[in-house]
Amino acid sequence: MDQQSNHPLDAFWMPFSDNKYFKQNPRLLAEASGMYYRDVNGRQILDGTAGLWCVNAGHCRTQITEAIQKTAATLDYAPTFNLGHPLAFKLAEELAAIFPVGLDQVFFTNSGSESVDTALKIALAYHRACGEGTRTRFIGRTRGYHGVGFGGISVGGLGGNRLAFAAMLPGTDHLPDTHDLQKNAYSRGCPDHGADRADALEGLIALHGAENIAAVIVEPLAGSAGVLVPPIGYLERLRAITAKHGILLIFDEVITAFGRCGGTTASDVFGIQPDIITCAKGLTNGAVPMGAVVVKGGIYDAVINKTTAGIELFHGYTYSGHPLAAAAGLATLQVYKDERLFERAQTLSSYWEQAIHSLKGRPHIIDIRNYGLVAGIELEPREGAVGARAQDIFRYCFDNGLLIRVTGDIIALSPPLIIETSEIDSIVHMLDEALHKVM
Repeated sequence: MDQQSNHPLDAFWMPFSDNKYFKQNPRLLAEASGMYYRDVNGRQILDGTAGLWCVNAGHCRTQITEAIQKTAATLDYAPTFNLGHPLAFKLAEELAAIFPVGLDQVFFTNSGSESVDTALKIALAYHRACGEGTRTRFIGRTRGYHGVGFGGISVGGLGGNRLAFAAMLPGTDHLPDTHDLQKNAYSRGCPDHGADRADALEGLIALHGAENIAAVIVEPLAGSAGVLVPPIGYLERLRAITAKHGILLIFDEVITAFGRCGGTTASDVFGIQPDIITCAKGLTNGAVPMGAVVVKGGIYDAVINKTTAGIELFHGYTYSGHPLAAAAGLATLQVYKDERLFERAQTLSSYWEQAIHSLKGRPHIIDIRNYGLVAGIELEPREGAVGARAQDIFRYCFDNGLLIRVTGDIIALSPPLIIETSEIDSIVHMLDEALHKVM
């Protein structure tokens, strides 16, 4: 018989965590404001990761919290199956207005993972509506992260997320990743080498047949895989190849949308228009779970017009377009606009780049890469203990007042867009100290 839990931390099965270690060494956050958290002991912690890539406007913004409170008191929940409420339609309208021209149809989800699975379903529905029902295969990329649904881990390419779960979507394949440490180490912005890795798509098309491939899905800039910035010309080649063969191109912008790269979307910043964009995280500033799939109007029209009456797409979520999430999203977009935070990220990116690259030559570092207000610092792994050094640096930094994120032996940084140059300096100073202290 299982023993009854008698510890206040026991009942919560924590996601993506070393549960045994944490419950012996808990680090608990209690409050947040602006650029900072406070832990349960009242200690201030500088947020170098915007929570989990999501709090782009900083924590506990009054405009956002008041919008949530007001809506909770007037419309706590409303279904969107054959019904609706004004806030969801208003938010969809606002998103269509700021996303790339032509991507003007919005399907609401509750997370990035749900956005990816929804995008894959929409791709299948579109090809069926166009009379190309054989297009069922998906192409992802190694070292790609697309959430944790079975669709997302199937097109994703992170071994740890896949190996424990044998059942994947059938008919998926993967492009090589773009990381080339020998040729591109310490690149500033987009690296010079690697555009030709997109040409591997032609080989997969020859193998599977274009008539059998529904979509290619990539992150324009990979975040959770360790900040892999696209080589110059790489995304352009992917767009050209997919367009030539009638394959949809999906950009997973769960991390990169809403200012992270210095624009509304990475698609805008890199000047590439995909057919579908997935987003979440910064959509509501992390205040209420919400995601969205933003789709070209022609894709929507094909699916809708295929059916003469009744439900056109048998897909949706109980909380699609939830009133509180929609209110948070509208308020968040207004904060971004009023404070010109996307432009701020672009303006700060040069200072950020210089500061982060000043760490070159510190102990254990083998690469630094950056774009917009995101950076990856790659460390030499300890022999026989991949990821251990980065995890120790994570713990050292937290215990000394800085929150970072680590993935394997890569430190990933993505601060709120409200960060000041003095706070950038503080991040670099603490990392410098940690790199010298942790062996």
